[in-house]
Amino acid sequence: GRLREQGQEEARRREEAELALREYRKDVDRAALARLELEKKVEALLDEIAFLRRVHEEELAELQASLQDAQVSVEVDVSKPDLTAALKEIRMQYEVLSARNQQSAEEWYKSKFANFTEEAARSSDSIRQAKEEITEYRRQLQARNIEIEALRNANESLERQLQEAEERSNGEIHNLQETINQLENALRTTKGEMARHLREYQDLLNVKMALDIEIATWFSINKKEINTSN
Repeated sequence: GRLREQGQEEARRREEAELALREYRKDVDRAALARLELEKKVEALLDEIAFLRRVHEEELAELQASLQDAQVSVEVDVSKPDLTAALKEIRMQYEVLSARNQQSAEEWYKSKFANFTEEAARSSDSIRQAKEEITEYRRQLQARNIEIEALRNANESLERQLQEAEERSNGEIHNLQETINQLENALRTTKGEMARHLREYQDLLNVKMALDIEIATWFSINKKEINTSN
């Protein structure tokens, strides 16, 4: 009874540990998903910055191409008196536009880079926190596995002890049954011998009674003969 109660208690503790283990695994899965989402977000920001850089480089290339076309047009048509002024005007417009675009692009890049740096820092903190949580979950998971293994070993030990106790009990019951069978056989043998002795005693008693009767008869006859002689 006591061994069975201990086994049931160990089984209950094992079920509780396995339930806690499943919950920890769910938390680990959620942390892993959060880390993947953060990594995807960082990757998307990097792709966006690369795309905007390409757009800016293409705009600058188009402006440079426009300036080169204007220079070629001026060199071909040198007979016009206002070509130098037109070229200067184009150069001034290009420089103003280029400076404005360069300043705007730098400000945009600085803003984007600052936002990206801040977002990356937050993502890094989140990833670091997720890694710390995963490490803690792994530690707890390992502890739970050790506890479950210890409970499993204890349960197996109790089951072996219970089986050994049952085997010993069965062996003792078998031995006791053998002893009972031997005693019953001895009792039957004793009863048979007693019955035989009783029959022999009865036969001897019958012989004694017959002899007593015969002796009594003989004495009676002899007594009469003696009396007759006298």
